[in-house]
Amino acid sequence: MNHIFPKDEISIGTNYILQLKNLLGSGSFGKIYKGKNTPLNIDLAIKCEPLESKHHQRLKYESIILTYLQGGKYPPPLGIPALYDFLTSKHYNYMMMELLGPSLEDLFDIYNYKFTLKTILSLGDQMLSRIEFLHSRHLIHRDIKPDNFLMGIRKNKSIVHICDFGLCKQFRDKNGKHIPFKEGKAMAGTARYASINSHLGFEQSRRDDLESLTYSLIYFSRGSLPWMNTKAETRQEKQNKILQIKLNSKVNFLCEKLPIEFIDFVNYIRNLAFDDKPDYLYLKTILKKLYDKYEYNYDKIFDFSDYLIEKENEEEKEEKKIIKKQNLKFPLALQDKKESKENKEKDSIQEKIVNQKRNNEQ
Repeated sequence: MNHIFPKDEISIGTNYILQLKNLLGSGSFGKIYKGKNTPLNIDLAIKCEPLESKHHQRLKYESIILTYLQGGKYPPPLGIPALYDFLTSKHYNYMMMELLGPSLEDLFDIYNYKFTLKTILSLGDQMLSRIEFLHSRHLIHRDIKPDNFLMGIRKNKSIVHICDFGLCKQFRDKNGKHIPFKEGKAMAGTARYASINSHLGFEQSRRDDLESLTYSLIYFSRGSLPWMNTKAETRQEKQNKILQIKLNSKVNFLCEKLPIEFIDFVNYIRNLAFDDKPDYLYLKTILKKLYDKYEYNYDKIFDFSDYLIEKENEEEKEEKKIIKKQNLKFPLALQDKKESKENKEKDSIQEKIVNQKRNNEQ
């Protein structure tokens, strides 16, 4: 396995190519590139983490969480990205995973920070379902925000996927007992979406994931949050200022551009006790009632659905151009058959890569 160097493509192990020209995203713990499984000619995402980082075990931990969430099943649970492999080189950890579409934050940016109520309700329902599944596996995410929810691609383009599990934590011990309440904890996650209790240094639990969800939905409605663009000399000072604005922001004010039912949604979550099991059905019922109240169709069509289709069509055209350049010696009829076969193969990505990995291990 090779250290990343300035070329368009590098090899990782014997099965993977990382495409440096196709950066999909980056964060404080590493970068994500588009890659390819070379034996199967299948696109995927490769998350990279430098070993020199003080958080260099976070990617390994995330791969363990994803393996646990998938439970060895194919396909993985709805809205959970498939994990294909985890490899380590001299300088980097690499996690090979399912290639997904843009994040909700990216799409919100593209649509000038404005989503319709129908899209907000539809996203909220799916985001809530992903969080509920995570909680059913005795895990809390601790960094719920629009950046960490990605749309699927191809036949899954209407499915919201929850991602980035590096800050996940079990809220039950090996005996099934809820973790104890503690104070004096450092805030984990992103200050913009962090719960008030997290700001105050309290141990996080299921209620905190849900409070972060409410800030995400309010953000989609308002186009911003009252504590965004807060200026401060230090990170801690900024977090303290954000906390004060959150404490002083009444729920009615936060939800002023949303239907009045959202006030019940937010108040219910804010009133949860540390070890309470949230009533996810109650929260989903609020969203469903609003869907019915405004007579929306349950068609899984979002504001950005046409954009995702157009983007996918453009990418397929580019891919076909590349394939034709690589196969100039083939008759056109054979090229079309080859392309059709490759498109069918991409619908069974998880199964093929898992089988390949099993064969290598035997």
